[in-house]
This record gives sequence, C-alpha cells and structure tokens, in this order.
Amino acid sequence: MKPDIFTAERGQRAHHRANRLLAALEPDDFMIVDAHLEIVALQQDQVLYEAGDRMRHAYFPHDSVVSMVAVLDDGRSAEMAVYGREGALGIVGAMVARQSFGRCIVQTSGTASRIELDRWHEVINSRPLVRQLVLRFSEAMMARVLQNVACNAVHSVEARACRWILSIHDRLDGDTMPLTHEFLAEMLGVQRSTVSTIARDLQRAGFIRQGRGEITITDRAGLEGASCECYGTVRRGFERLLPRTYRNSTTGDSH
Repeated sequence: MKPDIFTAERGQRAHHRANRLLAALEPDDFMIVDAHLEIVALQQDQVLYEAGDRMRHAYFPHDSVVSMVAVLDDGRSAEMAVYGREGALGIVGAMVARQSFGRCIVQTSGTASRIELDRWHEVINSRPLVRQLVLRFSEAMMARVLQNVACNAVHSVEARACRWILSIHDRLDGDTMPLTHEFLAEMLGVQRSTVSTIARDLQRAGFIRQGRGEITITDRAGLEGASCECYGTVRRGFERLLPRTYRNSTTGDSH
C-alpha cells in the first residue's frame, strides 16, 4: 500500500511544522525545505519499506508513528527504532547506501511530511544549520539505539513494555493509543502470552485500561515508576540535543 498524497484542501488541515524536527529549522532553512515537502496520509500496518528496499523518500511524522523492525529468518521480529513527530525516517540511515535497514511499518495512522531523498541531500549539503540539526538527530538516535541494546540485555520484559508504551504516548495526542497484544509482543520480541500477562498486571495496578485493540494510560506517573531508567535516559538525551522534541510529563520534566 502506497502513502496517499493529500489533496490541497485536505493538506490545509495539516502542517509541515507539526513535525518538531521541521519546526526546529530556522525560517530561511525551512523555506528551502518547504518547497520540496508534501503531506501524505499513513495507514496503520502500512509497510513503507522492506529491508533492503531502496529508500526514495524521507518521512517526517506529524501524528503518526513508524517503527523499523528486524525480521529474522524464522519469522520472528523485534523493533530496532521508532520515529514520531520528534524526528524523521530516512534522513540518517539512507545517507549513503539508500537502503532500508529493516521493515518500516506504520504503528499508528496519521499524517507525515515527506521529501525526496535527492532533494533532502541537496538541502543538507547547502544549508549548514540543517546539516547540524541532522547530526544532532543522528547522535540522539544512536544514543537511543545503544541504550535500548543495554535495556534489552538487563531489564525485565515488564519494564521494557512500560518504556515502550511511554515512548509511544510521547508521540501521540491523548491517552488512548491503538495497540494489540500481538503488535506489542512483536515490537518487544516476546511471546504474545507474555504481553497479555504484563498488560493484565498493569491494568490491575491502575496504570492502564485495556480496550479492544487499544490501551488507555490512566496513571502515567505510575507507568513511569514501573519503567526502567532507560526511558528517562533516552528522553533527556533527546531534550539535550534537540530541545522541545517531547511532550511535558507528569513529573514536570520537558520531554
């Protein structure tokens, strides 16, 4: 399924600066980038790229979330990276080879700005401040990936599940998110039954409320307390390198 390009009328209801990375550009730089951007609609479970596909566009999500997933030979999979309105898919990993490292799949429906990678590379080669922003984003993403490697090695599935739910909550408006046990299990690389047990325990604790194909966060502070330290570490890293990329938390930190 290909992304739907918005008509002009529908496009007026979305804006490129809904993506916080684009919003961080200086006005003169944004004007250059804006000339090459288009708004597209992304649908849940839509695959933007398979592993090894040539990447032709970079995507800057507004209210959608995209995961890059490693798919193993035995059919199992696990999330390698996630992209929401704080960042962009394709502006770092496709700099040279132009190939996707994994399957890029839409977690939640919404809109995104996209730009042809050829045009994007022209911009970053000619605009030093845009290039600097990309380097900052690249460093933040690298820190997140490395932190997740450590997290997956030493922290419990329960803590990792809380971290993952919180990270998606940061990228969406409202407290309810479309999420099935099967999808969360795939992202965490665990059995569905394990996720079902964790979700039941979190609901009993009053942190979430489960619905059909969705969960609602009812106690974010409690969920943060049940998460591991990696959530806060990654959040603070992004805020240091890319200020105001995350929403405000119940703890009072800007993230």
